Amino acid sequence: MITISFGTHAIKAQNPDFIKMVGYATKAPSGHNTQPWKFIISESSIEIHPDFGQALPVVDASNRELYISLGCAAENLLIAANEFGYESSFSIDIDDNNHSYIKIYLKEGKCETSPLFELIERRQTNRRVYDKRMIVQDTIDILKNLSVEKGTKVRFYKNGSPDFLALTDLIAEGNTFQMTDKAFKAELLSWIRFNKNQKDKLRNGLTNEVMGTPSAPAFIGKPIVSSFLKPDKQNKTDMEKINSSSHMVLFSIEQNNPENWILLGRSLERFLLETTRQGIANAYLNQPCEVESIAAVLPAKLNISNEIPVLLLRIGYAEPMPFAPRKDAKDVIQFKNN
Repeated sequence: MITISFGTHAIKAQNPDFIKMVGYATKAPSGHNTQPWKFIISESSIEIHPDFGQALPVVDASNRELYISLGCAAENLLIAANEFGYESSFSIDIDDNNHSYIKIYLKEGKCETSPLFELIERRQTNRRVYDKRMIVQDTIDILKNLSVEKGTKVRFYKNGSPDFLALTDLIAEGNTFQMTDKAFKAELLSWIRFNKNQKDKLRNGLTNEVMGTPSAPAFIGKPIVSSFLKPDKQNKTDMEKINSSSHMVLFSIEQNNPENWILLGRSLERFLLETTRQGIANAYLNQPCEVESIAAVLPAKLNISNEIPVLLLRIGYAEPMPFAPRKDAKDVIQFKNN
């Protein structure tokens, strides 16, 4: 039994299964590994709220990517709930501050477990140069046939195709924009953990291992990394990574609002877990979706009118990377009465 203060009351959490479920939810991806979520546990539900203290106001000014992360966390939690023998229902609600949040109702019952559960702890974003092997069409078809939530669409672009090349050009254009934006670079640098001490203390952010840089004191590591945050250097690095990949994958939505962002996150996490099962690596190339001027022309470039491009990934094959750190579940949980 765990007792944690919530407001002016001491609430007893009777169900350790819920805490374990939150632990799996926190394995979800998030921009710069910010982990922008709070979980509120009651006797029969778990709520997932945005933690705007972990937001990225420059690269994600609308909090779209933040809410996508909440959707990814919710998908993990729903999969874990079934594994622990709980039936679940999912809703998107509005709190007193007019912010959207997720509520998952749970009750014990007979549940069909998912083969994706065991992949939750193995999923990772892999920023390596890939090995240039192409993913066979049968495997691409498996990924194409995954269920997606209402309003989400997923498209695949094979390396060498005209659309793949067009996306490559737009990524380079996005790099030029972002790597000349002092605010963008300052925000990115603030989330890099340059050594083990920083990583162990903060348990979030982009570690030097993930970024592919040597461990160093922050006062040394920061100027070194800063010297690489330039358009030409970033484009050279990204072009090597893109050329080593098999496909790009674009996630889009029909309406730009928190509900659709959350639902896209659920679809994204399902996709990421399945790619993990297939031994496929993935990493984000979101520049064309994050830079407004490029995102505005992207639908016409790809002939996908009436859709809003939201996330762009590359997929292929690579050796695993070190895993990004995660906060303990207890650090992001509060308790309350039903």
